[in-house]
Amino acid sequence: MSIQIEQAIIHEIAQNSDGQLTCRLRPQPLLNGPAVEAMLEELHSTYTSKSGKGFGYFGVPEGDGEANTAFADALAQYRSNATGFVDFSAQAGRLLQDELAKYDFSHGGFLLMASYTALASDYLFVALLNAKSSMTVLDDMELTQVNSLDLSNMQLAARIDLTEWQMDADSHKYISFIRGRAGRKVADFFLDFMGCVTGVDPKAQNKKLMNAVEDFVAGSELTKEERQECREKVFTFCADKFDSGNDIQLKDLADELADSGMDSFYDFAKGGEYELDEEFPADKTTLRQLKKFSGTGGGVSISFDGVHLGERVIYDPVSDTLLIKKVPANLKEQLDRRLKGE
Repeated sequence: MSIQIEQAIIHEIAQNSDGQLTCRLRPQPLLNGPAVEAMLEELHSTYTSKSGKGFGYFGVPEGDGEANTAFADALAQYRSNATGFVDFSAQAGRLLQDELAKYDFSHGGFLLMASYTALASDYLFVALLNAKSSMTVLDDMELTQVNSLDLSNMQLAARIDLTEWQMDADSHKYISFIRGRAGRKVADFFLDFMGCVTGVDPKAQNKKLMNAVEDFVAGSELTKEERQECREKVFTFCADKFDSGNDIQLKDLADELADSGMDSFYDFAKGGEYELDEEFPADKTTLRQLKKFSGTGGGVSISFDGVHLGERVIYDPVSDTLLIKKVPANLKEQLDRRLKGE
């Protein structure tokens, strides 16, 4: 296993016959058997690979003079062994129920909470999962409909790096979260119930890093091939950090480039107006622009590797045109067929 499970539990928040939300609490943790292990392994892997996650911390929302500390206080009690996991999770369940009751769009769901360790860090995973109907075949070969947790369509989830929270209270990124397709207005309640406010903006930091890299290679005496090699190296380094769930350490990235003969990137990045943090989460989607150009608009989608710019793909900013040489075979076949038909 890639994770070591401490405890996990599920509570259900659902509407009663009067249309009121109630929280049905489980009185003991889930048994750490194969089913729980398989579920949490899948959730951990799925969550880690999710791109576009937000990052935050327990704090005061902008424009609001008072922080919601109920969840953080309960978590601190649990971490200090003053409260057991079951009691802590029950407090969290009631907090979520109260938060959901403020809105008329929610029908509840299953609150999953799990405490586990991965790569020497302690985590608390919190997710509001929905159930989905599916068909299964019984022993007598009859079909029956069953409800199961929709693990693959995780829409509302957060993971708290408990180790970072306790070692660096000033960090603004020890809570990561996803919103999926639920939308900001619908999903903010999930952050509100935990008292989480948005902190580090990974997309903005990665965009600044990309700009710093482009300016660095533009002002260097590197050849075109060496410049592209630099971009590729940066992307590979950052993508590895994303895949492993680790942050980008600016100094480590600079050392990686220095080993390839590209010195002084750290001083360049920190000395400019990029406002880069020393460390920040990787965003692979943003950094992919270092090695690939892509764009969509007006019914046209174009994507090509950066190495082809100036060779197979010629851009003329004056006439606002792209010239593509050596058209891909499958596209050429479609174009030829259309021309013949006309």
